Amino acid sequence: MLIDFFFTLKDAKIPVSIKEFLVLLEALEKEVISLSFDDFYYLARLTLVKDESNFDKFDRAFGLYFKGISTAFEENAVIPLDWLLKNAARKLSPEDLAALQKFGYDKLQERLKQLLQEQKERHEGGNKWIGTGGTSPFGNSGTNPEGIRIGGESRNRTAVKVWEQRTYRDYDASKEIGTRNVKVALRRLRKFARHGAHDEFSLDDTVRATANNAGYLDIKMQPERKNNIKVLMLLDVGGSMDDHIQRTEELFSAARTEFKNMEFYYFHNCVYDQLWRNNQRKRTERFSTWDVLRKYTPDTKVIFVGDATMSPYEILHAGGAVDYHNEEAGAEWLQRFTKTFPNYIWLNPEPEHIWEYRQSIAIIRRQMDNRMYPLTLEGLERGMRMLSK
Repeated sequence: MLIDFFFTLKDAKIPVSIKEFLVLLEALEKEVISLSFDDFYYLARLTLVKDESNFDKFDRAFGLYFKGISTAFEENAVIPLDWLLKNAARKLSPEDLAALQKFGYDKLQERLKQLLQEQKERHEGGNKWIGTGGTSPFGNSGTNPEGIRIGGESRNRTAVKVWEQRTYRDYDASKEIGTRNVKVALRRLRKFARHGAHDEFSLDDTVRATANNAGYLDIKMQPERKNNIKVLMLLDVGGSMDDHIQRTEELFSAARTEFKNMEFYYFHNCVYDQLWRNNQRKRTERFSTWDVLRKYTPDTKVIFVGDATMSPYEILHAGGAVDYHNEEAGAEWLQRFTKTFPNYIWLNPEPEHIWEYRQSIAIIRRQMDNRMYPLTLEGLERGMRMLSK
């Protein structure tokens, strides 16, 4: 059964060898794991993948081969899993949707605490308790203009807080570019200079020096010509950005090729007090945003990449982040970046014609002094011209 799985990994360009495959088979034969699909996934990744940069390709190949098999869902210690089982969502008319009430962020938090103390059983299809398929602002698989999603999957993307263990994936830097024009657009930002050791032959200087030396050969060397532009890329990952993975990966891969002095970090929805470099270790290996602000010189070009689609609370309120409690509002951190690095832009993969209908996009654009550009070839060229000033 696993021979085809091995070839699926090879087709995904994961450098897996026969020796590693035999190690996996030996581990299975010796029953080093329990009969769990999750345990098999981690064992296969441990034995077959030797470079963390290939984790994302492994996940896609694994999902392709074992499609239809879902991983186990860990039960929440506070809210029983059977309360949150997905069921058919209610069909609401436009009049019903318009009548739904928004509580506000602080009232939502207070109301959730109250319900957790009072609720004793699972509820479904209602408008008050924590449940599924209803109009209550607490639970999942229902409809509410502003609520706290607990478990389940994102459907309408109206939650201002999400209560679950969220796992994002790194963008693949080896992604094959669909069009060379992306690289061409990024090259507008390149700025070459010669520095370092004199280890490259200089034809013009050699000809000139030889002529001045009455024809006796006088070889001249020069430093290698390098692009000295420094780029810091901050990438939104997870949630609504899952709809834009392909274009973001193409941009990310092209930028890694064109800019040798490029650093990157991930964030979710808005920048807060911590960033990360690896989504598999985002809970344990984070970087202080203050340290990032101090690490890079003011001439660094900063490129934010994100759809800026979120609840306004996530930008304007302390504690507004969907997956943890941030001490300061996201808007304050954005202001610190724009003041520290004068050359900055925001690239948005959402179509430009819908920006005016998203309140959060309007807020981010103001924070960026309207330096927001669509993630298109034309938008990239406009953005690169702005960074080149």
